[in-house]
Amino acid sequence: MKTSRQNKILEIIGSKDVETQNQLIELLAEHGVKSTQATLSRDIKELRLVKELSTTGKYRYVAAGRDEFTDFDLRLKKIFRESVTSYACAQNIIVIKTMPGLASAACAALDGMEIDGLVGTLAGDDTAFLAMKDIHYAENFEKEIESLL
Repeated sequence: MKTSRQNKILEIIGSKDVETQNQLIELLAEHGVKSTQATLSRDIKELRLVKELSTTGKYRYVAAGRDEFTDFDLRLKKIFRESVTSYACAQNIIVIKTMPGLASAACAALDGMEIDGLVGTLAGDDTAFLAMKDIHYAENFEKEIESLL
């Protein structure tokens, strides 16, 4: 449902100048896709939509360029790689140790990545807790951490 809704959003903004979230909600409804403002706001963030000035002088939503995605992802991974000193998995919780003062940066980097099964992060000064949906997701992400570092 989420994927099809997001694909429809990309289709709509690719074919029409959409200025506001309310306008986008109405256009989605015309295509048989119901959405709340909160859901649409999350979709806009996940799709990394931005507003740009159109030729008509009004602002419209557009999808950010793919190069921006790659650059953004590389920066997030670099922040994570440079701040983490160790990690351990305890059931569905992953505990990450960082250099002093960098747990928040590590969590912010993780929150910006699209990680399957990540429920949320909590940062202290040099320790971060990652809550995963279950042990399976935690073990899989532990392997991803290994490759990131």
